[in-house]
Amino acid sequence: MKLFREFKEFAVKGNMMDMAIGIIIGASFNKVIDVLVKKILLPPLSLLSGGINLQDKRLILRETVLDANGILVNDEVAIGYGALLEAFTDFIIIGFTIFIVVKFMNRLRNKAQDIKDTAVATPKDIELLSKLTELMEEQNELLKANQKPS
Repeated sequence: MKLFREFKEFAVKGNMMDMAIGIIIGASFNKVIDVLVKKILLPPLSLLSGGINLQDKRLILRETVLDANGILVNDEVAIGYGALLEAFTDFIIIGFTIFIVVKFMNRLRNKAQDIKDTAVATPKDIELLSKLTELMEEQNELLKANQKPS
């Protein structure tokens, strides 16, 4: 029963929903990046390189071996470096895209936390902490002024 209670607390707190939303958005984001790389970026690169398809690029270690009747004796053994290059391109694009999104979100957060900026509503907790800091600074100045040097 304790396990069920802990799971209920976990789900109610929102952690489960946050994770589910993150996973769903991540899966959708992966599809967008996949299409961006395969349908938008790689075709012009392929055109510039003379129609080379990276997915098909591989280093063949052993050719396919067929017997006299055309029956497969040994499969081809190859290193698919083209797929690695494509995955690396995906990684670079995803990393750069996430960098841009995080940079944009940080800019918005910093703008929202700036008390002096009236263009964006400051969250209540930041506003209260700022007022508390100002009051503490005033109190310290009053205490310093009331202390007599001995």
